[in-house]
Amino acid sequence: MRCLRSYIDHMQGVAVVLVGGMLLVLLCSAPILAETPAAQPDASRLWSGLVAEAKALRLPTQFLEQVPAHFVTFEFEDLHAFAAEYHPADHRMVLDRSLSLNAAGRTLRPLGRLTHKELETLYHELFHVYMDFLEQESTPSEAHASLIAFAREQQHCRYQQVLITPVLQKRALKEERFLSETESWEVLNETWAVFIGWAVWTQLEVDQKPRRDSRGPAHTSGWITRLDQAEQDAAVIGYYEPEDLEEKRMARKRFLAPEFRLSSPELLRLMKDVLGSQPDVIRQATQVLQRSRPVASTRGACAASTKP
Repeated sequence: MRCLRSYIDHMQGVAVVLVGGMLLVLLCSAPILAETPAAQPDASRLWSGLVAEAKALRLPTQFLEQVPAHFVTFEFEDLHAFAAEYHPADHRMVLDRSLSLNAAGRTLRPLGRLTHKELETLYHELFHVYMDFLEQESTPSEAHASLIAFAREQQHCRYQQVLITPVLQKRALKEERFLSETESWEVLNETWAVFIGWAVWTQLEVDQKPRRDSRGPAHTSGWITRLDQAEQDAAVIGYYEPEDLEEKRMARKRFLAPEFRLSSPELLRLMKDVLGSQPDVIRQATQVLQRSRPVASTRGACAASTKP
């Protein structure tokens, strides 16, 4: 009887130890489970869906379709300075949570529910993805190699010795800068991305207005009119982050002077090879640019051989 009682007491002790161990494991694992971040969106599916939605909304997709769906990864964070950031080092797109569905940070909000300004920002960053992809290609197509060669040519003849506007509100006040390889490549990419975002935003704004001319698409004449105004205002201007730490403490971004706004050859090349604009629109844009820039400036101008 004593043996039986001892055996029962022993088994009860074992049970207590087991239950206690299980509780300890649960208690220890609970914080870990609570701190596990939300699953990152499926990049391939998100990219494919984005391209399909853009095509359905008649937004430019020619350059998007050339990027493999698995090339870029997406993350959603609470950004403060910008609504979106692209990090070419690891092909990572970081979007503000406000751009995600229900602000949950899991997938992109449907493009049809983004504002025009949000789409402008998104397309700006998507263009950075495209340029990153072109740089990474081991065996680029003839078209891709040509565009990168054109970009490098423009980088060296337009964006290495530039004028900047230290104070944005005083565009007549200018300073000369000699940019490094990194800075000049960045300012070219930002200048081009600013135009891509502007072009998409302008198309959306014009398409939203009532059609006045029944003889042709309203957005064509409206888009060209706004291009003419943007050219007069020198609105399409790029920027870069100074590599010099002292200068960067004074200003995170340095904007180029009006003379270094997007050039005619660059603009037309982007319309043709990136946006896939219709020949008639490109022809009208050419006429606008020839009218507004009859004589090439000695500053920020490349040789005539750079025509697209």
